[in-house]
Amino acid sequence: MSLAKDKPCYAKPSDYDDDVYAWASEQAQLLRLGRFSELDILNVIEEIESLGSEQRHALESSYRILILHLLKWHFQSARRSRSWDSTISRERGLFLRREKRNHSLRARAQELADDVYPDAVREAAKETGLPPQLFRSTCPYSLEFLRKHDAMPEVLS
Repeated sequence: MSLAKDKPCYAKPSDYDDDVYAWASEQAQLLRLGRFSELDILNVIEEIESLGSEQRHALESSYRILILHLLKWHFQSARRSRSWDSTISRERGLFLRREKRNHSLRARAQELADDVYPDAVREAAKETGLPPQLFRSTCPYSLEFLRKHDAMPEVLS
């Protein structure tokens, strides 16, 4: 006779490909119960890895949007708007919170900002109609400047 503990926790476990939410809930419950042999370990590993990638992508996105709007703010001073100001403020808040929760990504902030700068320039050139060559080849904003809530570019040297 089999012990109750030998019975699978779920008669029909959720399929990762059909319902990720249900699958994730079941995997979490199996972990809580210490039912490691029932885990869908390959997909659990994949999901954990993707969590890190998502955090990096979200931080890169905030840096890119922030830098894009700072460039527009500087190069199109006549078109400055509350919307641009609001976007700059929002993205600063987002990436500061993300950095606070992800210390290893904060340590790589310069690398992340440098990685997204060319994308921000392409978008700024497209949105402003200005030639990409007008923008510096490297990001003109220090991390200190990017992290400072009220810093706005007036004159870039």
